Amino acid sequence: MRLRYGLQARFLSLMALALLVVLTLLALLLNRQDRMQSEVEGISRDAIQRMLGDALRRRGEGAVAQLAESLANPMYYFDLDAIAGLNRAASRLPGTRYVIVFDAAGNVLHDGSDDVSSYGRRMDDPLAFEVLTARALHTQFGPTTMDVSAPVMLGNRRLGGVRVGYDLEAARNYEDRAVAQLRARLDESGRRQLLWIGLLSAGLVVLGALMLWLLQRSLVRPIRQLADSARAIEAGQFDTGTPSSDRDDEVGDLMRAFGRMSQSVNRHDRDIRRMAYTDALTGLANRLAFREALDLRLLRLRGAGRQLALLFADIDDFKRVNDTLGHDAGDEVLLVFAQRIQQVVERLGGDDALLARFGGDEFVILIEDGLVAAGTSGSHQSLDVRDSASRLADALVTELGKPIVVHGRQVFLGTSIGITVFPEDASGVTALMKNGDIAMYQAKVAGKNCHRFYSRALDQAVERRVHLEQELRGAWDRGELSLAYQPVYRLADGAMVGAEALLRWKHPEQGMIAPAVFIDVAEQSGLIETIGPQVLRAACVDAARWQTAREPDEPMFVAVNVSPRQLRSGDLPQIVASSLRDSGLPPQRLHVELTETAVIGDEAHASNLLSRLRATGVKVWLDDFGTGFSGLSHLRRVPVDGVKIDRSFVADILRDPDDLALTTAIIAMAHSLGITVVAEGVEKEGQYALLRERGCDLAQGYWLGHPVAIDEFMTLLRPVTA
Repeated sequence: MRLRYGLQARFLSLMALALLVVLTLLALLLNRQDRMQSEVEGISRDAIQRMLGDALRRRGEGAVAQLAESLANPMYYFDLDAIAGLNRAASRLPGTRYVIVFDAAGNVLHDGSDDVSSYGRRMDDPLAFEVLTARALHTQFGPTTMDVSAPVMLGNRRLGGVRVGYDLEAARNYEDRAVAQLRARLDESGRRQLLWIGLLSAGLVVLGALMLWLLQRSLVRPIRQLADSARAIEAGQFDTGTPSSDRDDEVGDLMRAFGRMSQSVNRHDRDIRRMAYTDALTGLANRLAFREALDLRLLRLRGAGRQLALLFADIDDFKRVNDTLGHDAGDEVLLVFAQRIQQVVERLGGDDALLARFGGDEFVILIEDGLVAAGTSGSHQSLDVRDSASRLADALVTELGKPIVVHGRQVFLGTSIGITVFPEDASGVTALMKNGDIAMYQAKVAGKNCHRFYSRALDQAVERRVHLEQELRGAWDRGELSLAYQPVYRLADGAMVGAEALLRWKHPEQGMIAPAVFIDVAEQSGLIETIGPQVLRAACVDAARWQTAREPDEPMFVAVNVSPRQLRSGDLPQIVASSLRDSGLPPQRLHVELTETAVIGDEAHASNLLSRLRATGVKVWLDDFGTGFSGLSHLRRVPVDGVKIDRSFVADILRDPDDLALTTAIIAMAHSLGITVVAEGVEKEGQYALLRERGCDLAQGYWLGHPVAIDEFMTLLRPVTA
């Protein structure tokens, strides 16, 4: 058997030699430059940082300690002029950003300004907590400031304290200049290594030339012949002739195999194109076909002053069909939707309109300007592309909102449509499709079953909202979501009788996110239907611990907010029963809170669910009472055990006679129906006293107690058990 030294063996031999040479050259180069430069720069920067930080800290702590001693007598005699003099003298020192003198309660006595605008205010900046809790000289660092604080003592008595903020920018600028000088020296050294690089490059060039000559003779020429044939096949000439060869090596095998492959491609090309560009379920163009068609349209229209519009249509709540009727029924619904969309597009979209299914329940329509739309009278009129898109979207919303009969059942679905216009919104395919998705998301947020045009002003807001929704998914499982409990007190005797469970989100990067932000995202996205039962179950488990801690005193309740989506789903009684059973919490110790607007939206459905809940012993409270334009008639039709007066009324009862009269009327109206009244947002002693005088039953607010974690809340129960 004859052995042949084929192309593969020759190529591998040359590549092995080239790889060995390249690795040797690179090792020399990297060893002489990269390692030295990176290590020297890193070590130098660390040394400069430590030196500057230690120097600034020692200087600041010495100055603040001396200032604290100087302030002892003025603060003891409350000599504000002397305090101001010392403050201003310290503020004039170089590098000082602020000097704040505060009393033992953390209230500002002097801030270095002429009018002392912050006098009497409690310090609430991010660094204030450690300042107030420090019992000795304390240094902490912010992004651009070193904060040095010290208590002002008179003997063993703490009169207050002083804190001085030093600017870190000067030290950092010095550090940057020093590192820049070092880097310049290193760069100069690197330039001296260019000679080495030149010599190594020359060696690589010589080696590359030798390899190029060898490859040209044995490989490039026959492959170029194959490339010419491949370009002909790429242009659609599948029956083109391919070069023949009698070479007894791998190239000869490749050329003969290439000829057989071109014949096979020619045979199957039509079937492949049909499968690649058509949606299997509806027969419409798919994403790939639409993308290629859009590329061609944009290339033709770019610079011609013409417009086109993309309409992204997404079926609202389509998942509900698959979940309740099965995926076969879902496919039937998609087919009906595709037929209806196609009929509307043929009627209103114009001759150049293109319809495609992107997969799932999403359809995309392309229309161009200059189309002629049929009017109701049979006449025709030319429409701007935005008007055409709006008219088409309205027709689609109307047509797709009609019921569909599937498996003997009527299914009602809506459609959210996002519209983007070329070239007004974007000039590229990717940007246009992204904008269409954003506009469709805006239609979802706006209440669904409608259309919205893309707006640049909403782009960033939508992206932030989408990102926040993605981060919120799984936040409970990752331990980012937790419950805080705000105590609820009885006004008659001041006893704590329960607590409201409040959801908190501590994002690993953004910190605490306001509930008003992420609760709205959870509502709009439907995540609340997953998070809500988790919150309810956790609150019941925590409340069961209270009952043990309170024995033999009066048991305490826990109030849990329930979203409108949970109310509409209809399985709220089952979720509540499961949570009570798993936690062992008595039903009468659970209070379910619903917003007034959610109950009013569907009184019949809400009344049925709430009656089932109350029959088990669970209490039902109406939250934010007074903001939903409800009245006595609603309270008579919807069974509730308590109402919570919205904090917007409580906030002004001391100075607004109208709010006081309204609050008094709500209390009287609720009591006449045997309903408990809870006041939210009690933040002043006067509010508490006035509500008690007017007969309010319960109250909660910052004056009575802030929301705290479960462990801290349990400590509030210990004095009761003593």
